[in-house]
Amino acid sequence: MHSLPATPDTVRFGMFDARFPPVLTIRSGEAVEMQCVSGMPEFMPPPGSGFATPPALAAIHAAQLPRLGPHIVTGPVAVEGAEPGDMLRVDIEAIEPGAEWGYCGHHPLFGMLPEEFPGRRILFIPVDRAARSATVPIAGGVTLPLRPFFGIMAVAPPPEWGLQSTREPRAHGGNMDNKELVAGSTLFLPVHAPGALFSAGDGHGVQGDGEVCINALELCLTGRFRLTLAKGGGRDDPALRFPRAETPTHFISMGMDADLDLAMKQALREMIGFLVARAGITPADAYQLCSLAVDFRVTQAVNGEKGVHGMLRKDLIV
Repeated sequence: MHSLPATPDTVRFGMFDARFPPVLTIRSGEAVEMQCVSGMPEFMPPPGSGFATPPALAAIHAAQLPRLGPHIVTGPVAVEGAEPGDMLRVDIEAIEPGAEWGYCGHHPLFGMLPEEFPGRRILFIPVDRAARSATVPIAGGVTLPLRPFFGIMAVAPPPEWGLQSTREPRAHGGNMDNKELVAGSTLFLPVHAPGALFSAGDGHGVQGDGEVCINALELCLTGRFRLTLAKGGGRDDPALRFPRAETPTHFISMGMDADLDLAMKQALREMIGFLVARAGITPADAYQLCSLAVDFRVTQAVNGEKGVHGMLRKDLIV
């Protein structure tokens, strides 16, 4: 297994690009433990607050790296032999909190209700790593069980897209903010550039579907990912063109668009295509089965490209 700490040399601040060289190269089927840190300098707790900026995050802030989007992502990690048209299977084997606190906030012009909440407000939230919980300083203290996941997991975008912000999720993955992608789940990404160039970041301790104020519990996390290459998309997904996922209990399709209606249509089309390929049924049968048995949920509505994901129980199809 490989280890990749978060340092000024191993992270990018808010950007993806197929031209970025890998900071690590591994073989297909190998695992890498990636340290990921979260938080822009302006969101750090003030002196005397009782919360200390993690050393790795402080070092990255001090380096004053070029910045485009709002997230610090670790990587990219290249997988030997990956080529456009292949599929990268990302098995999320473990996720551990990397700090004793996280934050949640809203700020001007962002979130679902910027006209009603025009100011800036940041809550610093203590995290009990042993108890796997966080206590939000609202209404006398609301304790939430941690369910950590990475808001961002991505391969490099298509080379012709050039430099891309981490804010908007797209076909390469990115800022999907899908809370179902916890440890034990698997993400499937279409490869757009040689090496695949996998990155991760935007750690979340817990989140509600929608992520309505713009933040979840933003938290430094360390994850272990096993990266496996399927040439030509593999037997089950020969034409994978958009992120898809599995949990131990569900198959997950995804749709992303600035228009929530179009994101819903994309998630539905992705699920129909998956059912046709996996179950061998007609598109009409798959369409009706989606209406009967698939739950479509708003993943997030605050990142420019909104997200919808469809959840299909695995025990319903062979």
